[in-house]
Amino acid sequence: MTTEGIEAVFLETHNWGRAAGFFQALGFRLEFDTGHNSGQLRNGDGPYVFIAEIPEARELQAPRIVLKVPDADAFQPDPAVEVVTPFEDTHWGTREMTVRDPDGRLWSLQAPGGADLGDANA
Repeated sequence: MTTEGIEAVFLETHNWGRAAGFFQALGFRLEFDTGHNSGQLRNGDGPYVFIAEIPEARELQAPRIVLKVPDADAFQPDPAVEVVTPFEDTHWGTREMTVRDPDGRLWSLQAPGGADLGDANA
């Protein structure tokens, strides 16, 4: 099994309201606001953009591109792919793996969370 393209772009900001407004002015619609200075926007059927506000004192990191995997349990990376961290459950209900490309960049792979994840958090 392989990835299915880009799932999302994760973006840090120092001002959630201004960043969300910028993307909305570009045609993105707000899918949800977490209520704590972050949220998800989407434009059409493409990848979503998740924006999270961080303190002014912290340096903004480059946007992080997340590749889509339909089933973490069925995913077997090619031996040429260096797995940095295997799939792990996230606090937002997905499973995430980190891999390293030949130039040393880290990539995130995201799959839907396990079927029992909701029960575990109930």
